[in-house]
Amino acid sequence: MMRTIWAVVQDGKASPVEATELLEDARVLLTVLDDAERDFWLRASESSLDAIWDNAEADVYAELLAAAWPASLTNRPSSDRSERILPAA
Repeated sequence: MMRTIWAVVQDGKASPVEATELLEDARVLLTVLDDAERDFWLRASESSLDAIWDNAEADVYAELLAAAWPASLTNRPSSDRSERILPAA
């Protein structure tokens, strides 16, 4: 199974951004994105993600979650994801 795992390079070694389960000596394919390419793909995917995440039909699910779970687990982040994902221009 192929998965995408975000990583950062520090001291010449790629380290996953989030904890992940990889087998020891697992073979991985590392694709290096420069900042301009990274920003392009994040912006290109934003409109598709907005259509999925920011729609009135899905609000019923947020209401169900709010009724079933504590508020701290259901707080939604700002609708402007670019501020959270992309560095300031």
